[in-house]
Amino acid sequence: MNGQNQTLRHILALSGGKDSAALAIYLKDRVNEMEYVFCDTEKELPETYAYLDKLQVFLGREIKRLKHEGMGFDGLLKMRRGFLPSPQMRWCTEYLKIKPYEKYVGESRIISYVGIRADERHRKGYVSTKPNIASRFPFIEDGLVKADIIRILEESGLGIPEYYKWRSRSGCFFCFFQQRREWVGLLENHPDLFALAMEYEKEDPVASVRYTWTQGESLADIARPDRVAQIKRDFDRRQARECGHSPNQSLAAVFAGELTDSDGGCLICHL
Repeated sequence: MNGQNQTLRHILALSGGKDSAALAIYLKDRVNEMEYVFCDTEKELPETYAYLDKLQVFLGREIKRLKHEGMGFDGLLKMRRGFLPSPQMRWCTEYLKIKPYEKYVGESRIISYVGIRADERHRKGYVSTKPNIASRFPFIEDGLVKADIIRILEESGLGIPEYYKWRSRSGCFFCFFQQRREWVGLLENHPDLFALAMEYEKEDPVASVRYTWTQGESLADIARPDRVAQIKRDFDRRQARECGHSPNQSLAAVFAGELTDSDGGCLICHL
């Protein structure tokens, strides 16, 4: 079929984060026939899956779960011969987020909606180079900022995802972009998942190489009680210095972005 004669499709890729969820709510009665998708790595936090389930009920429409060739992270890791992804080699984003989305889109004419806010124009979300996919940024177009996103979520009754009590982003529970304070949060809130993340780390004594999620430090190192205490102290001092708030400020307020936005990361994973 000639691409010019195809019906225009509207798609919103959800990450399980506050901004894409707020965008889905914001556009619910503004865009007809919206398609909602979530690229599932099979390694998301339980809070993420629970939040997506609640959002699906609110929207009254299915959130389609997409995977790369039917595989999650473990299948891809096996194909990559056990080499963990890293900030320099983000194969997880490419194969578990971007490729499943672009396969779902196919050759259809698409408007892809991105939840970047008007107060964060410097950030760059996923923008496909495929000619059939055009991106729109409704929050930027309508001038919505951080406070508006929180308001949208609160007024909907969904609120922000529960993981913001100790984490700044959605995405895999072992995301290598996590701050060490967030690793401590995983240890304290999901010790079973922290233990699973530890199992992925390994040493290659022949090549004298350590494969760890955080540069220069293994999760076993991070989990030591003295190291946990130090990480918490360092985080509080840094936040107080950079943001001027009390060290007693709740992590939910910090990680929900009411005081500061997290840096780094792949926005298609955690926007």
